[in-house]
Amino acid sequence: QVQVVESGGGLVPAGGSLRLSCSASGRAFSMYNMAWYRQARGKQREFVATITWNKRQTLYADSAKGRFTISSDNATDPVYQQMNNMKPEETAIYNCEVHQYWGQGTQATGSS
Repeated sequence: QVQVVESGGGLVPAGGSLRLSCSASGRAFSMYNMAWYRQARGKQREFVATITWNKRQTLYADSAKGRFTISSDNATDPVYQQMNNMKPEETAIYNCEVHQYWGQGTQATGSS
């Protein structure tokens, strides 16, 4: 089993920045890709970004390209998501997914 914990959410004005953190522990978690998703109120969960288990490759949703950065220093360190120039419509609960295990999520709000 893998335990996943997110942190770093908060309230920022439109155009502001937040850095989310995803920590994982448990069975072989360092061998899995890690991904960020978000779900706004009344909407379906959507993919934001992912990073491979060896932290060498990343992939972003079109909406996140150029503004969000997913990163980690090594296989056992937390995975971060730097979110710059946040838009009010990106207000959502952001969840981290590791090998189909999910954390509780962290609320990120971009105020208009």
